[in-house]
Amino acid sequence: MTAARYAVVAIGNAIVDIIGRCDEAFLDRHGAAKGSMRLVDAETVQQLYSEMGPAIEISGGSAANTMVGVASFGGKAAFIGKVAGDEFGRIFRHDIGAAGVDFSTAPVNGKAPTSRSLILVTPDGERTMNTFLGISTDLDHGEVDAATVESAQIVYLEGYLFDQPQAKAAFRQAVAIAGKAGRTVALTLSDGFCVERHRDEFLDLIRGGVGILFANESEITSLYQTPSFAEAARRAAADTRLAVLTRSARGSVIIADGKTHEIPVEPVAQVVDTTGAGDLYAAGFLYGLSSIGARPQTNLGELARTRGLIP
Repeated sequence: MTAARYAVVAIGNAIVDIIGRCDEAFLDRHGAAKGSMRLVDAETVQQLYSEMGPAIEISGGSAANTMVGVASFGGKAAFIGKVAGDEFGRIFRHDIGAAGVDFSTAPVNGKAPTSRSLILVTPDGERTMNTFLGISTDLDHGEVDAATVESAQIVYLEGYLFDQPQAKAAFRQAVAIAGKAGRTVALTLSDGFCVERHRDEFLDLIRGGVGILFANESEITSLYQTPSFAEAARRAAADTRLAVLTRSARGSVIIADGKTHEIPVEPVAQVVDTTGAGDLYAAGFLYGLSSIGARPQTNLGELARTRGLIP
């Protein structure tokens, strides 16, 4: 196996996040369920944008956020995603590059605009996402650069992207390339609505080549259609070598090679903004795992324990 150029390469939605603050009454007026992620059309996103207060515009998207996190820790990261040649596409390209993440996918002109997400943060720090999926979901297998995937120690796939047939083909192509090159594949389920729509295909993908599975409690219980977190975790352990399961205020659970490790939450005095919390959790874990030299044939649990990544 050749040496990896990247610690992690991610494939996901290239989205510009537009982050602003609001009260709960604003969410109610616009029919946005607090703490959720909903897909909206161009008209709705424009209406929200015109009525929300001052905002910050920055490159985003779940897997892209994770790659920015990996880069911030000192890891070499790359991202594969699709943007248009418009202003938001230029914002995305500039910001992710400035954060130290390689992004070389060419912009596309004359089709849908660059995707964007209006993220409304209430005073308690909870975020509510209103996402317009423009061109990002048009990513197809022709845009998965084999050389980039082959040169990644870990290939990270974003469940949010798994809606269009061409995106599914891109995922499966990436899994095949990574497997042939002896690289580890990681998948994040991203959101409960993704699981509801793609449960069977996610399970096939997980069982067919995913070595690391990221999910929160609601996603993993939905995947296995059980109200019991313990049962869902047990079944995840049977389907993949490493399951990384977050439980919000109850911390997280890591199941590595059949052994369970409970990680307590780190208390904070005040929650300011939960935007990207799960993405950055994944970034820290992936960076740590890549830094200790994980390989598909490695006993991940034993390696992580001996290197201090898990208790």
